[in-house]
Amino acid sequence: MPVAKGPQRFGGWTRLVTARPRLALLAALVLTALAVFAGSGVGDRMASGGWEAPDAESAWTTRALEREFPSSQPNVLLLIDSGAASVDDPAVAAEASRLTDRLAAEEGITGVGSYWQTHTPALRARDGHEALIAAHITGEEKDAGETLDRIAPLFDGEHGPVKVSVGGPIAVRHEMQSIIQEDLLRAELVALPVTLVLLVMVFGSAVAALLPLGVGIVAILGTNAVLRGITELTDVSVFAQNLTTALGLGLAVDYALFIVRRFREEMAAGADPRSAIGTTLRTAGRTVLFSALTVGVSLSAMLVFPQYFLRSFAYAGIAVVLLAAGAALVLLPAALMLLGPRVNALDLRHALARRRGAAVTESVTAGRGWARLATLVMRRAPVFAMATLAALVLLGLPFLGVKFGTADDRQLPESSASRVVQDHIREGFPGSPGGGLTLLARGHATPAQYTALRERIAGTEGVARVDGPVRAADSAAYSVVPEGEAVGPGAQRLVHDLRALDAPVETSVTGTAAVLVDSKSAIADRLPWAVAIIVVVTLLLVFLLTGSILIPVQAVALNALSLTAMFGAVVWVFQDGHLSGLLSFTSTGDIETTLPVLMFCVAFGLSMDYGVFLLSRIKEEFDRTGDHEGSIAFGLRHTGGLITAAAVILAVVMVAIGASRVTNTKMLGLGIALAVLMDAMVVRSLLVPSVMKVMGRATWWAPTPLRAFHRRFGLGEAAAAPAAYAPSAHALSTHAAFDHAASDRDAARYAASAGTPGAAASVPAQGADGGVKSASDPGGRTTTIPGGS
Repeated sequence: MPVAKGPQRFGGWTRLVTARPRLALLAALVLTALAVFAGSGVGDRMASGGWEAPDAESAWTTRALEREFPSSQPNVLLLIDSGAASVDDPAVAAEASRLTDRLAAEEGITGVGSYWQTHTPALRARDGHEALIAAHITGEEKDAGETLDRIAPLFDGEHGPVKVSVGGPIAVRHEMQSIIQEDLLRAELVALPVTLVLLVMVFGSAVAALLPLGVGIVAILGTNAVLRGITELTDVSVFAQNLTTALGLGLAVDYALFIVRRFREEMAAGADPRSAIGTTLRTAGRTVLFSALTVGVSLSAMLVFPQYFLRSFAYAGIAVVLLAAGAALVLLPAALMLLGPRVNALDLRHALARRRGAAVTESVTAGRGWARLATLVMRRAPVFAMATLAALVLLGLPFLGVKFGTADDRQLPESSASRVVQDHIREGFPGSPGGGLTLLARGHATPAQYTALRERIAGTEGVARVDGPVRAADSAAYSVVPEGEAVGPGAQRLVHDLRALDAPVETSVTGTAAVLVDSKSAIADRLPWAVAIIVVVTLLLVFLLTGSILIPVQAVALNALSLTAMFGAVVWVFQDGHLSGLLSFTSTGDIETTLPVLMFCVAFGLSMDYGVFLLSRIKEEFDRTGDHEGSIAFGLRHTGGLITAAAVILAVVMVAIGASRVTNTKMLGLGIALAVLMDAMVVRSLLVPSVMKVMGRATWWAPTPLRAFHRRFGLGEAAAAPAAYAPSAHALSTHAAFDHAASDRDAARYAASAGTPGAAASVPAQGADGGVKSASDPGGRTTTIPGGS
């Protein structure tokens, strides 16, 4: 007989959150107002980089070059367009020299050099009508951005015989940050009203629909305040704001849907608000807790990576998950306590459904549709399982051809100012300025030895040109231009070859290709740890939820399979360039290295979110009846519609974010939207029921010691299991009875929620034996009614 753990563990919590509901809501309002103040300006303090590993050879070599050879690390470029004249025209050269001197005199600028000073071919366009002035802006990214804001208006535009455009890595990052913030605001303005409309369609009641939005707003504003504090301690990527908005709204909708729906069911069954909240917290509240833990674990795994781009998403994700779950488990019950039956106020279904039973019929039909789907899937379980698995694997095949690269200016729209400059340089200048490698030699060496090292570098396979050495004290820098693409396979091989050169002094290599090599190495080293954290903790949490050994393994495996379509689509669309015209982006032929890791952690967590909702309801019914197949149908019937609604709403939010003009944000939003929809509509609807049917009652098996462990420490329902399993009258073999009884209960409950006198008292409920029992058992526990969480 299972231990009745639910009431003991959640009874005190119920009393706590319902004792002073007005005080709880007032405290939340005050804290939210403080969060608005604390989180203001967080976007301006964020950075737009973070793809490189800070402890890698390329990173510390870059820092050394910035100190000793600032001219070798230009991060701002002035593109000088001489029009019809040649850049060597005396008037053009004089004006360019004046601009060079003026730039060198600006505060925060070092390492200024130009074509007119050095006559380096790489700084002159092939057609002779454009040339470059290069410089290095000192300071951290935020300080460098402020310097760029100050100097850009002074140089951009017409200057005598030349036209000047400002570009370079700093300009690209700065413009990307501005565009992301603008796009995020637009996404929020679109997502919020659309989400509200969808919630009204799901709940019927406008009052109930506003509750998830309230939870989401609290989570988003609170997370912004947390991120503002973290920016005082470390770098945080501006891309993390997108995840804050998406998860804040998405998880708030998920959690509030299940809690509010369960509360409305309990109220419809005749429970008073306090009792309804108690039952809701023991059931839907427990599920929300498990869901938050699984999502939080998936996102926290990104903390093992050194790149602050990935770590930033962990900061934002953990904060928003905890705040969304906290608001759903504290503020939402307090609001429901105050609202009571008024949670159904402004029920639009009453205005639209005047004829008898229209609304009830709609609700019941939807539930019966999911039950019929479960019946169909389990009747042909092997066929559905194999067909779904084959389809998911087929959709994921393009990922086998993935090519990893680095993010560059082509993430920006073609019309953006810094992108235009970089396009001119990429297409019109020899040697791809800024895309080469730099070798730093440090130590005591003679001029002859430095010259000999230059010859070794030039003789390395894949080197197109070597410039230097440039000397400074006991070090020297060599500029190496690779053959072919700046970050292609050849350039990456060249990085390894240069690092393996026999040299009389210590050498190190940096540059775009070196950063990519080091980033890939860092991810490969830490990825097994991240996956292990996610898998081990997820297995443990799902075991604590279900008490089964096989269900956690099944959950992890099926969740991973649900991501195949996302990864296949990312390669087919964004790497290979299909639909690039329709989606308005430029394909670079590769995928930024950190993006698949980020998308895996986020999408896996969200898939587990839906998995926990479904498994929790199946487990609850199985504990009550012992009917394996009936429990699967029951779980899908009661959660299928809500999971699908939650997935659609989250997908709407992600698509709004995916409408960004920055390619990486577009990839993140659209990719996760696809993953969420595939998980809810394919994996949870087809694959999970068919696999559980194939596994049979072995699904619930666990060794005796682990069963004892679960009885003691697992978070289960306070339900008594049947003494022995015997298929009940509502088993899948006789689904007509199941549907009929459930339909009667749903109709009675809806009538009760509509205020029909005495309806609640007459609500029947099936017992473990397939019979009918009253709405409350002798222990005072409210019976579960179809349609809830």
